[in-house]
Amino acid sequence: MKIVGLMSGTSYDGVDVVAAEFTAEGDTLWLRPLGHRGLDYDAELRARIGALLPPAVTTIEAVCQLDNRLGEVFAEAAAVGVELAGGAADVVVSPGQTVFHWVAQGVARGTLQLGAVARVAARVGVPVLSDLRSADIAAGGQGAPLVPAFDALLLSPDAGAPDADAPDGAAGPRARAALNLGGIANLTVVAPGAPVLGYDIGPANALLDAAARRFLDRPCDLDGARAAAGRVHPRLLDALLAEPYYAAAPPKSTGKELFHAGYLDERLAALGEPVPADDVLATLTELTARVVAAECDRHRVAEVIAAGGGVRNPTLCGRLAALGAGRWRLRTTDELGVPAQAKEAYAFALLGWLSWHGLPGAIRSVTGAARAAVLGSWTPAGPGPDAGPVVPPRRLRIRS
Repeated sequence: MKIVGLMSGTSYDGVDVVAAEFTAEGDTLWLRPLGHRGLDYDAELRARIGALLPPAVTTIEAVCQLDNRLGEVFAEAAAVGVELAGGAADVVVSPGQTVFHWVAQGVARGTLQLGAVARVAARVGVPVLSDLRSADIAAGGQGAPLVPAFDALLLSPDAGAPDADAPDGAAGPRARAALNLGGIANLTVVAPGAPVLGYDIGPANALLDAAARRFLDRPCDLDGARAAAGRVHPRLLDALLAEPYYAAAPPKSTGKELFHAGYLDERLAALGEPVPADDVLATLTELTARVVAAECDRHRVAEVIAAGGGVRNPTLCGRLAALGAGRWRLRTTDELGVPAQAKEAYAFALLGWLSWHGLPGAIRSVTGAARAAVLGSWTPAGPGPDAGPVVPPRRLRIRS
């Protein structure tokens, strides 16, 4: 079965496109990557998304316009994915662009992703799966993160436990963690004999990118170069680390509705003194490294397998490796055959395979749902899969 997966994350810088072929052999599912591509959003579209995200005030007209504009972009991306699949695919998974994740008092109440999925189905002519988070929220879960379903299968204990020269030399299998460094950092912990654990840790690139836009007039601090030139500001770091979200127990999820530019502005203003741009970036990099390392230490993992845009930031990865030295080893998913920049898109392709076969894609121990939900809503591109030929009706009559 060939599936095209799309992914646009909280950094809203573009859409990742993958094509994958799935083959089931007993209880083993084989994934053959067929290719991936990254399509950047233009400056105008990034600005429109940013203008709609919290804490901005928007209108229903702006939401409708952006929904359809994103649908056009995702339709083009899906067509690229079909090409990567060799010209034909069975399913496209288009989760959309998250613009709001409604969490009140630690409970997810709703979620909203935009991307006019009917435009995607019309373009590629195959069924499209979208709105993947809502079913889990309806079952009492957080609706996020969803990538742990992929991580749990990829890091399953029989897929190879950490070797004997793990950093602390501990004997026997130990927990492994999958780390995604997107706009938000999320962690999946897979330990022998224990339920899978996964949750959003806090910001990865969200605040860094906000600072880059504010101080550098750039979408990001390329390669973490400006952060590397700065120094950590102790008072700012302490203020950032005091965020209550970090102390909350999982299951939990977060996003730009908490970690946005205004959030950073408030903490900078509270200091009562100017902080150089490079020092702000250095401090935010240290924040991400500290909160990620603390969670990895808490779960006593042997290795951390990272993916996402943050792995392209050598300053951030260098701090993570230094904080984990002697306790856990930092690797990337490239070493397991999954391109780090495209891992989440491959994960959503997997969720499409699961939903197509009526299998749950959300893990209860991760999201906190009352039941494991089959994810998503299908938008057809033609007759249903079991529909036979039928004569088009010319009239309707009621039988009593």
